[in-house]
Amino acid sequence: MTSVPEVARDTRRAAAAGPAIEADALRQAFRRHAAGVTVVTCVGAAGPVGFTATSVASLSAAPPLLSLSLAVTSSSAPAVLEAETLIIHLLSSGHEEIARRFATRGIDRFAAPTRWETLPTGEPLLSDVAVWLRARIEHRISAGESYLVVAEVIGCQVDRADEPLVYHDGRYATLTDVPAPDGLAQEPEG
Repeated sequence: MTSVPEVARDTRRAAAAGPAIEADALRQAFRRHAAGVTVVTCVGAAGPVGFTATSVASLSAAPPLLSLSLAVTSSSAPAVLEAETLIIHLLSSGHEEIARRFATRGIDRFAAPTRWETLPTGEPLLSDVAVWLRARIEHRISAGESYLVVAEVIGCQVDRADEPLVYHDGRYATLTDVPAPDGLAQEPEG
């Protein structure tokens, strides 16, 4: 099994910052944070593995890196800890059932009605997804009750510009455009 290093803690600032908040308080705060919905797939020892994730984020454009986290208790964790590569499917509106299916425990997520194929490189690819990325895992870090995975994007397919699926306050949703003042587009810095 792959060794997963612990996250280094900066003990110099721990006393000044005060105690950490309770886990439920953090969960409540992040229920208010809308996040894009993805399905992450890889090859496991017994076949294809996949899970719904809202933690996927672009980390760096040069080199092209992304990050994601998954619970230590996730049934997909052993496969992700051993996999060399992942496929990250960016879900669109209309993919709510795929998101729900890959978030459901105790089922064969790749059984019908899931439509998928095996890439020439061996990873499972979901059908009819507008955007997917192939990534090579660079780092796996144990962080509290989760694993943080950093991966380099080594392939990207963008087929069409669909409306994204987001997760907010315990439900799936789509976005509504908010026009920028005076027509100015403003990009976030981080």
